[in-house]
Amino acid sequence: MLEKKLQSRHQQIATYLALAIIPLSGVATDIFIPSLPAMVKEFHTTESTIRLSITLFLISYGLSQFISGALVDAWGRYKFNIISMVVFILSNVIIMLSNSIEVILAARFIQGISAGAIATAKRTLFIDVHSGEKLKHYLSIMSIIWSLGPIIAPFIGGYLEHLINWRACFAFLGLYALVILILELIFSGETIKLYHELKIKPILKKYLIMIKTPDFIYGVLICSLCYSMVILFGLVSSFIVEYKMGFSPIVAGYVSLILGFAWMAGGFIGKALMKKDFLPKIQRGNAIQFLFIVAMLLTTPLRADIFTLVFFAFAIHVCAGFMFNNYFAYCLGRFPDMAGLSGGLIGGMNYILCSFFSYGLTWSMNPQGQSKLSIAYLILASGILLFLFLTKRSKTAFV
Repeated sequence: MLEKKLQSRHQQIATYLALAIIPLSGVATDIFIPSLPAMVKEFHTTESTIRLSITLFLISYGLSQFISGALVDAWGRYKFNIISMVVFILSNVIIMLSNSIEVILAARFIQGISAGAIATAKRTLFIDVHSGEKLKHYLSIMSIIWSLGPIIAPFIGGYLEHLINWRACFAFLGLYALVILILELIFSGETIKLYHELKIKPILKKYLIMIKTPDFIYGVLICSLCYSMVILFGLVSSFIVEYKMGFSPIVAGYVSLILGFAWMAGGFIGKALMKKDFLPKIQRGNAIQFLFIVAMLLTTPLRADIFTLVFFAFAIHVCAGFMFNNYFAYCLGRFPDMAGLSGGLIGGMNYILCSFFSYGLTWSMNPQGQSKLSIAYLILASGILLFLFLTKRSKTAFV
């Protein structure tokens, strides 16, 4: 069952299943964001400890992809994906039944490892099965579909928290993964065309080639800074909306839903402008983002409520989604002969860096209001500007 090849008549179904799996990491990251304040009370712990459940997931998710990239090229995609999905489902069961924050944090770390393995295995399917313009189309669609996770997860999580409790969020994750797993066993199969030997030195050499390629590595860094804005908002929004402004978890879920649509809108704009000159459009996106961040900062002394918070964050996240969509699709297609390794490196670096950027800013600044949040956004946008400048100086192919 785990050794079967993907049948040609099931290629399209397998592609749709891959697209359905892609949002899993975003859903797992964000679904319990509206429940963070409730978890602080239930476990009698600090905000930073509960936020660590998100950060640990992101770090292990990123680390997993470094390793998974080599493994899916050596062992194949299908079996690796199936085993990882089983581990992911079991991690949700453990979290759902646990009364220990330490056990939950450990299970979240394991959950991140399995989610990273799933993401790496399924991303390579698009490169294995499709090529040319169709491949570009699916890579761009994949980036947009991936953004559905952060959009719908807090919205669903807000209602689950309100109607049941935070444990229902992980029950939902487990059931979702179980349904996809069953469909994978029925319709999917192995897609790898050429197996690579699992040798450390050649793998490290390939990683070094990618890291030394300026357009690739600067693109990965820009992606991580763009996504850090989303994670940063997720880490602080529920506390701002529920603690500082006095709204319910449902309202916090709606706020995250609106911001998720901002990210998705940026992805659609990126897809629509795919044929425009690459670097100039990214630079314009960064410039527009700066304008909204400065406006958010200057507006704070005059008015700082849920409407101004959502308005400015929405515009900033549209720009972030636009830049991320373009760069992520570009980087994924940059090394088609090393699809597993490059996908693992992109995903790994993106999530590890964004976890450090976002958690580092929340830990050092504790942005629980519009003013400090806008300063944190400004720091991240400045990082994007720096790497765009370095990209231009490197005189890469798409400039």
